[in-house]
Amino acid sequence: MKPEIKRTLLVLCAMLTACTFFVSCGKSAQKSQDKKLVVGFSLDSLVVERWKRDLEVFEKSVKELGADFIYEVADQDADRQAEQVRSMVSRGIDVLVIIPNDADKLTASVKYAKSKRIPVLSYDRLVRNAGVDLYVSFDNEKVGSLMAESLVQVVPHGNYVIINGAKTDNNAIMLNTGMHKVLDPFIERGDIHILEEIWPETWDNEAARKGLEQVLSRTRAIDAVIAGNDMLAEAAINVLSENRLLSTTRVVGQDAELAACQRIAEGSQYATIYKPIDRLALRAAGFAVMLAKKEKITTDATINDGLKKGGVPYVRLEPILVTKPLLDETVIKDGFHSKADVYRNVRSSY
Repeated sequence: MKPEIKRTLLVLCAMLTACTFFVSCGKSAQKSQDKKLVVGFSLDSLVVERWKRDLEVFEKSVKELGADFIYEVADQDADRQAEQVRSMVSRGIDVLVIIPNDADKLTASVKYAKSKRIPVLSYDRLVRNAGVDLYVSFDNEKVGSLMAESLVQVVPHGNYVIINGAKTDNNAIMLNTGMHKVLDPFIERGDIHILEEIWPETWDNEAARKGLEQVLSRTRAIDAVIAGNDMLAEAAINVLSENRLLSTTRVVGQDAELAACQRIAEGSQYATIYKPIDRLALRAAGFAVMLAKKEKITTDATINDGLKKGGVPYVRLEPILVTKPLLDETVIKDGFHSKADVYRNVRSSY
């Protein structure tokens, strides 16, 4: 083969190789642009009524923002949740959103996700010592304060029982802090006496029942019960009813579950704290997609997680007190529950 022909063929081969490379790169770039972001959602459980609503609104919002969505439910098992987080990371998620079963046991899982350069959003519950990228929740200390404030207005003197949430949940600690900010001055004056502070291992109504029954075995003089959520409030109400003490004991909870709102309408539960779930889920979904896109997020508050210097960026939403006179202008006005459902057992009220 003549040298000039050989050189020409070599040039053509080089050009063809270059064209193939650029076409391939172009297809890869297009494929990368077409690939949807994937949001992974890890939930502790669906035992509490509200989590089903969180999941539904969050998923719908993420998909409307153009991202794909996968989720896993751990059924209140921290070890199982840790495995599920690793599984989602291996499936190629772009952001991890987590409602931890245990604020400390999920730390390693969050650090693992972050080691793979996957940003992490703590949803409603904070993972401690993990340096999550964002915490989106209601002001849980204020939730506890509102619960206590509602009670001291109607029971400024007397014996109180506090049924806290799971001691593995950072929210339960924040709730308790908020309660004591209000109660401690009354306790110091001798106006209020705390008979018992019950700390169950999990958000477990059976543990709440047993704890309250133990208090009743010592004294029947219970004037007020602050329960960590409406599920625990229901357990307390059942025990008080069985012991014919419900008419003289005020009970508050939180989450504004339908059954709790019905009990408020009927008069068996004094108050709950309404946390507009749709607002939380919508905002968290938007922030999750922003994190997946590596966009910068600024917040007005931070929260100490025990690790991140300067604190974790905290999007803090406002909770709302609900008593019988406030049912119509809160949960019903917002469409959180229908009037027919809330007043189902007291139809004459409307």
